[in-house]
Amino acid sequence: MLTPCFVKWRTTLQNGGEEGVVELKDELNQILMLIASRCLLGNEVREKLFGEIYTLFSGIEEGVNLVCFMLPYMPIPANHRRDKARIRLTEIVYDIMRSRKTCDGVEEDVLQKLMDSRYKDGRCTTEAAVAGMIIALIFAGKHSSTIVSTWTGACLLTHTMFLDAVVEEQREIMRKYKDNIDYNVLSKMETLHSCIKEAGRMHPATLGLIHQTQKNITVRAKEGSEYGIPKGDTLVNLVMLTSKLSHIYKDPEVYDPYRFHPGREEDKVGGKFSYAIFGGGSHACPGEAYAFLQIKIIWSHLLRNFEIKLTSPFPKTDWSKFVLEPKGKVLVNYRRRRLESN
Repeated sequence: MLTPCFVKWRTTLQNGGEEGVVELKDELNQILMLIASRCLLGNEVREKLFGEIYTLFSGIEEGVNLVCFMLPYMPIPANHRRDKARIRLTEIVYDIMRSRKTCDGVEEDVLQKLMDSRYKDGRCTTEAAVAGMIIALIFAGKHSSTIVSTWTGACLLTHTMFLDAVVEEQREIMRKYKDNIDYNVLSKMETLHSCIKEAGRMHPATLGLIHQTQKNITVRAKEGSEYGIPKGDTLVNLVMLTSKLSHIYKDPEVYDPYRFHPGREEDKVGGKFSYAIFGGGSHACPGEAYAFLQIKIIWSHLLRNFEIKLTSPFPKTDWSKFVLEPKGKVLVNYRRRRLESN
């Protein structure tokens, strides 16, 4: 499944093993784009249009910065490229939908589910609505997962104790299940899951969450003070701050995946919004489990098949982007290996 996605991990033979250097963020961006386009748009994209789709989404991502977010109609090159890319993406989705209808083709993907769905009053979904939802889903399913996956790698590769613990967990998995990695086996990778979760806590992909109150509510601060918030007010949860509150997370600036393990479970100390990098409450991201699954599949595969070292400095956060990501290149050196189960 993953082999074609790491085509750029070409190497020369040194000391009996394949070695090379790649830019991790770009590689993960491509593989997650392949996964998202296959799950959402189907074989037509993966087999014929992936290169164009990837380029178009790169054009859209150029417009995901604070300037373009605050001034979306400002006549600047990034906004022009974003709008042009979206028009072309919409045309591609239209063509796929019309081709399926003409040929009576039925696929097992999200696009097909949306095409076949109906509103509560019986109306069919429109092409424009389906195209809009698909583009939004691909962006959401790929962009944030790329960021969390890259931070996971950067954190693991600079914290040997946890890297060793994850590798040992993979060895135990292989000893018990060999290479039969399925959903149930992935759910048993608790250490890897905690490492991903902690990377997301320390480096959330979003600055904050914005919600409007639907009724009058009362909020109690940890000191005991109460505040009334009327219906219709807008609330902002600054995830960058709430994920590092010292009365919830012990030593919040320290990378410590074990804080989520039984007996500690620090993410539950402050209620359901203590850990909200994927949102919370009724508006929590429905793709959270899917995101963790993707990232676990990728890092499980990498750690079982490669020795990896971070060769560039630990990345800083790019604060110019609306969706926060590692700034600059994240270079890693890899050497192919086969992780032994004994």
